[in-house]
Amino acid sequence: MAIPLTRLGGQAFNHRTSVDIEAEYDRLRDLAREEAEKRNDCFARSRDAYSSGDGAGAKSLSNAGKAHAAKMDEYNRQASDFIFRENNAPGRVEDDCIDLHGQFVEEAERILEERIRADTARGASHLHVIVGKGNHSSGHVQKIKPRVEELCRELGLRCTTEENEGRIYVNLGGQGQHHGGQGQYHGGQGQHHGGQGQHHGGQGQYHGGQKQDEDDGLLGAVLKCCVVM
Repeated sequence: MAIPLTRLGGQAFNHRTSVDIEAEYDRLRDLAREEAEKRNDCFARSRDAYSSGDGAGAKSLSNAGKAHAAKMDEYNRQASDFIFRENNAPGRVEDDCIDLHGQFVEEAERILEERIRADTARGASHLHVIVGKGNHSSGHVQKIKPRVEELCRELGLRCTTEENEGRIYVNLGGQGQHHGGQGQYHGGQGQHHGGQGQHHGGQGQYHGGQKQDEDDGLLGAVLKCCVVM
């Protein structure tokens, strides 16, 4: 069963925006959620069909579930790209800053790693990462910040929480002075194992307070059935 996800609306944006823009972002996330529910239903029915001895029906339903999963990923990609463009448009953030509001954790990880590698290649000294304070998250717990710190450790970079707790200063090792703010450095030396994260079913997780929809157990069982067939 899919876990209901909270609509973020304007909370996902770092600026005042129009109703139409907010509605488009919500529309894309809602379409992704609908595809996730259809995917889950297909996989559950596929498991039931296999249990009843209907191998052909189980395989057909499994394939339908995979198709819905692909559509879910596409809608989420569109939503991620849409809000990133809005929040990081010229004039809204500084050149040495990136805003990850409204992203799933795995989306934020992918975007940030690409930015870090690009900035490092051109010799940038630092990067300010806006992760939010978790005010709109379940239990007011920051979701993206811990993953940003973990990614920095994997890449062997030092990072620190700035005076504004919703921002992280990442030292890229280039020439320049640290001007982040309060906090301790996290990370140090280390190797990056695995690169970008994988999307294992589910709707992922918003920094704004959405829960993860993890169906790995069910999906694994269905895929195992398909292999047997």
